[in-house]
Amino acid sequence: MKILGVDSSGMVASVAIVEDDILVAEYSINHKKTHSQTLLPMIDEVMKMTDMDINSFDAIAVAAGPGSFTGLRIGSATVKGLAYAINKPIVPVPTCDAMAYNLCMSSDLICPIIDARRNQVYTALYEFENGVAIKILEQTALDICELIDKLNKLNKKVIFLGDGVPVHTDTINEKLTVEYSFTPANLNRQKASSVAALGIKYFEQGMVETAHEHKPIYLKKSQAEREREEKQENNNE
Repeated sequence: MKILGVDSSGMVASVAIVEDDILVAEYSINHKKTHSQTLLPMIDEVMKMTDMDINSFDAIAVAAGPGSFTGLRIGSATVKGLAYAINKPIVPVPTCDAMAYNLCMSSDLICPIIDARRNQVYTALYEFENGVAIKILEQTALDICELIDKLNKLNKKVIFLGDGVPVHTDTINEKLTVEYSFTPANLNRQKASSVAALGIKYFEQGMVETAHEHKPIYLKKSQAEREREEKQENNNE
């Protein structure tokens, strides 16, 4: 089983190749470039460096959301185009599933938090048993204080990761009453290797879709959509 993994759901652009249980290649960047500039060149580079043919992949796994609206659209368009070209399925991996999988050998409660603006985060909660995730909370958008309240009630040690951590560290430090920690730099952001490794598991479970069927998971409306609806409501009053 050979999977190409792609993640552009946040600031990080990441591409990886996983074959069975081996990480063949991974290329990630989180510095001053847009995904429209980086993603296709990164895919091309890992293909060249590994001497692999894009047609040799069984499927393409993508971080399907939630996350950055622009990033998700770029990632979705990229993998749809590739999947159409090689006639292979797409494995949509929920962003929080993949992020939590960075810590799949931990016995603590895993809490990815992605900044969703307006004091909200995209989040989910996981525990792992022998590397298999048990979802305590499905992906959702929550006010950070509401999330902290849920964690306090669960009364379990929790590990945070994601770009929501630096945004909400002060609130976490002030309001969280259970034991907690923050993931180190090598594991605290999106990784295409986790998308690809989890993509293999989901592929084997039949969790695939065609390029035509694939669309991102947004969870909430974009700012532009909200502003347009507010303007329409004001005009109708």
